[in-house]
Amino acid sequence: MPGKPVDWQAGWLRGALELALAAVLAEGDGHGYALAQRLDEHGFGKVKGAALYPVLGRMERDGVVSANWEPGEGGPGRKVYALTPAGRKRLGEQRTEWARFSVLMDGLLTQAPDAPPTLHTSQAPERSPQEER
Repeated sequence: MPGKPVDWQAGWLRGALELALAAVLAEGDGHGYALAQRLDEHGFGKVKGAALYPVLGRMERDGVVSANWEPGEGGPGRKVYALTPAGRKRLGEQRTEWARFSVLMDGLLTQAPDAPPTLHTSQAPERSPQEER
């Protein structure tokens, strides 16, 4: 999805990063930097290691990914992640859940007014004496 870069990490992608990683791992194994590049290629922008590696570690602890150290070519070794059978099962379940969530969110957003009503000073909530100090 080319276009203007979006700071997905600041919000939405952070909440869905595990699902996004599982989806790119379903395409093939990869080390962290390669996974971040693949997310970028899919239009999610640059995913920082500080967001990526804790999620991969949690996925490894949960048994949805496996990780193996492989020697680097002319440099240090790197951890290569692969989706496990349990991870593929979880991805299938989460795809279904995401589809339902997406339908619900789309319904909510299409019903929402374009802008929130303006809060006039006469409508402002009263403040307690402690708040005014």
